[in-house]
Amino acid sequence: MTDYHSENEPETMQDDFFDQLHPADAADHLENLPLEEQVVMVRGLPLEDAAESIAEMDSHDRIPLMTQLPPKLAADILTLMSPDDAADTVAELEPDIRKAIFRELDQEDAAEIKSLLMYDPDSAGGVMNTEILVLDENLTADQAITVIRSQVEDSEIPYYAYMVDQYRHLKGVLSLRDIMISPGGKKLKELLVEQNLIAVPFDTDKEEVAKLIARYNFLALPVVDHGQRILGTVTVDDVIDIIQEEASEDMQQMVGAGGDETIDSPWGYSLKMRMPWLFVNLLNSAVSAWVVHLFEGSIEQMAILAVLMPIVANQAGNTGQQSLAVMIRQLAMERFDRKKVWIAVAREAKIGLVNGLIIGLATFFGIILVFQRPGLAAVMALALLFDMLLGAIAGASIPLILKELGRDPAQASSIFLTTLTDSMGFFVFLGMAGVFLL
Repeated sequence: MTDYHSENEPETMQDDFFDQLHPADAADHLENLPLEEQVVMVRGLPLEDAAESIAEMDSHDRIPLMTQLPPKLAADILTLMSPDDAADTVAELEPDIRKAIFRELDQEDAAEIKSLLMYDPDSAGGVMNTEILVLDENLTADQAITVIRSQVEDSEIPYYAYMVDQYRHLKGVLSLRDIMISPGGKKLKELLVEQNLIAVPFDTDKEEVAKLIARYNFLALPVVDHGQRILGTVTVDDVIDIIQEEASEDMQQMVGAGGDETIDSPWGYSLKMRMPWLFVNLLNSAVSAWVVHLFEGSIEQMAILAVLMPIVANQAGNTGQQSLAVMIRQLAMERFDRKKVWIAVAREAKIGLVNGLIIGLATFFGIILVFQRPGLAAVMALALLFDMLLGAIAGASIPLILKELGRDPAQASSIFLTTLTDSMGFFVFLGMAGVFLL
């Protein structure tokens, strides 16, 4: 194998340092170095350590590092990664860099990575691992144990073995414990009687796969083609990444940031992702400003209205954000049928109504105590009641509407919600004040 160490590198000290680190910690160490030093460090590492560390790096750091490495070294590192990590890494690279690396890979490794690149990255096929234990269902338990011993080192998660027929159709799943405690002469297919086999097609959305693994407490879930032939598995460590990724995407997209942004993302990329939504927010804010402008005369005659306006907007906005967060979380956790959707919206409306009554009454007595103006207190209380009810209904409904339109339920939902609660809150409060107080 090619020696990538430079003559002047303190190789032994560097290797000892990385031997003491978990790959995730080693990745953090690499990410904190300038790119030039990252390249020097990787060139001085054993290939296996380099592969494990780079696989754990954030994509925004991994791309430039892999781009700067010699194609032969990059290819050797990819060979030692699990196939799904290698495919994810290669998918991020520029086409010319990718071609140069593929030329250095042996034919079998290149074919495996290319096959994984064909799947949608957001599907089960896009996150599955192909290093699995596959056993002929006609083997006996003793024969299976012999095969497992020869294959287990190359498996991503050696806790399950997948039973197949001669055409590689998935027939069942057995834990290694099931096989180990079975009578030695018993065939594997006899152990599969009445098994409720759960597998997912390769084109299943990865969020749905994560939900299934969480629901059934599996360590891995088999992935099959539409002919029920096994292709690979999605493992629980992948699911943790999926859940974390989706949660952070939803949180960021709610306010118009890029779903995959991190503090390490290039600032130009973040600017490109955020700027369009800031313009949308500007237009939406103009709507609220226009509503206030309609009642400019009322505000001039009764300046205290300007003092109380933010209370209405803030209370309604916060009420809506609470409903919005609950609904987005629910959509991320499970599918909604249409009947359950309306029950959920009605529930949020009930909460908004009760909160509006309580907050409205508290505000009513507060304004009387401070300003001694019962009419103003009544208008403020009614405006809060209406707008908090509206906020709760809007917060629950906006994600559902976006989903029906084929959009991500979290995408800029907070921006649309704020526009609705501000503009309607100002309109109701100032309108009622104009009718009953002036």
